[in-house]
Amino acid sequence: MSTENAARRAEANDVQTSGLKKVVAASMAGTVVEWYEFFLYASAATLVFGKAFFPNSQTELDGILAAFLTYAVGFIARPIGGIVFGHFGDKFGRKQLLQVSIILVGVSTFLMGCLPTFAQIGYWAPALLVFLRFAQGFAVGGEWGGAVLLVAEHSPSKSRGFWAAWPQSAVPLGNLFATAVLFLLSSVLSSADFLGWGWRVAFWLSAVIVLIGYYIRTKVSDAPIFLEAQKEVTVENKGYGVAEVFRRYPRGVFTAMGLRFAENILYYLVVTFSITYLKTVVHADTARILLLLLVAHFIHFAVIPMVGRLSDRVGRKPVYMAGAVLGATWGFFAFPMMDTGNDLVILAAVIIGLLFHSLMYAGQPAIMAEMFPTRMRYSGVSLGYQVTSIVAGSLAPIIAVALLSQYKSSVPVAIYLLIACAVTAVAVFFLKETRGISLHDVDAADAQGTADLLAAGQR
Repeated sequence: MSTENAARRAEANDVQTSGLKKVVAASMAGTVVEWYEFFLYASAATLVFGKAFFPNSQTELDGILAAFLTYAVGFIARPIGGIVFGHFGDKFGRKQLLQVSIILVGVSTFLMGCLPTFAQIGYWAPALLVFLRFAQGFAVGGEWGGAVLLVAEHSPSKSRGFWAAWPQSAVPLGNLFATAVLFLLSSVLSSADFLGWGWRVAFWLSAVIVLIGYYIRTKVSDAPIFLEAQKEVTVENKGYGVAEVFRRYPRGVFTAMGLRFAENILYYLVVTFSITYLKTVVHADTARILLLLLVAHFIHFAVIPMVGRLSDRVGRKPVYMAGAVLGATWGFFAFPMMDTGNDLVILAAVIIGLLFHSLMYAGQPAIMAEMFPTRMRYSGVSLGYQVTSIVAGSLAPIIAVALLSQYKSSVPVAIYLLIACAVTAVAVFFLKETRGISLHDVDAADAQGTADLLAAGQR
């Protein structure tokens, strides 16, 4: 009899794992699409937009800096998207909002590929670019929280770090695809053709992959724990959304922001500013830079789930702290490595930076999901993740380019990263270890806290 029960449990676990893999695939499919398009803009800002939309700049760095300012608009839009999508995602479900976000980012990116240049319509060109970038950022702002929670809320408590890390690995995979497309186009086309029309093809391709991602996302449903919480919110009129999460869990929101700060800055220094540095200081060829990044993105993609599993085994805090401490050192040795002009040395510098980054990045979905109860989780994780991008990722390439232009040295950039990592290390120090915690227990603690607040109010 016990053997039969064991067989049934094993069969149930297989079904659960199979269903979870489907959820992971749906989450990753859309995330790959949306970050392909978001990072495509980042690469194009360095390689194309400075010349196509800001041709009156006095130097090459000035044009790139102007393009990065429009790039920052997407980051400013992300927390707005996070707030809006988080509010309605906590009310109506993760799946529905994810379908809206993928369509919105796809349309805005496709239209970017249709934009006339500055030479054709003057200042309307950068103005339209900014508008579409805002729409793109707004959609991506709502994407991350829903994608990771779709997986985290379906995952077993003991392996949540591993499963929830997969949507994170979709980000470098999207970046890999964006880099691959730009590499192929820049390799087969002349510089004139690439700058004239070739870059547009990469943006137009988004229409195809958006349809694929949307279709896959129609095949999954929200987690049972969310459906239970949704009923409670409706029947018991419990609060949800941004105002509620700030009222009940301000420490969680600000801790999440602190965790995100150095991770976000490190990533954009490694994958975006490095392109600028290699182009303007090392004078490396565009196709060569993109090929090196292609290899690095693939390794980053492969490593992130493994780091997620490590956080399940040894804990969230030690893995994250290791990333913050090691990340603080990267700028001091990475840029001198790039200065050698040796492809293997440059590649090693980028890969090391992404490995340090993965120590912070892989565990974020599990950590942030475990900070907030289900009824306000989408709002909580979106705020913690997206608001930080305004002062972190959006400004990182701009600050780095400005420091490089002012001091003609990479050392100030390295110091900037060191300070950012110190901020995140403080946040990790005050973080509560949540490895293996049940999300049902998080909801139960929240319910008890709500009951305590009501009782206090009646005294």
